[in-house]
Amino acid sequence: MDWLLQTLHLPALRPAMDKSRGDVPGWVLITLMSAVLVAGLLAIAGPALEKLFNQAMEQVTP
Repeated sequence: MDWLLQTLHLPALRPAMDKSRGDVPGWVLITLMSAVLVAGLLAIAGPALEKLFNQAMEQVTP
């Protein structure tokens, strides 16, 4: 990407791009926390959702 900015002579954009580097651990943490939250909710609400699904499927006539 740097070669493109140098080719287009847009050095003003380069500092803004450099500031966004290194934020990967934050995104990894957010993704991991979201996955744990979903797994926890599924563990708690899983049996109730399964019962609800089974009741709905029993009401469907072939």
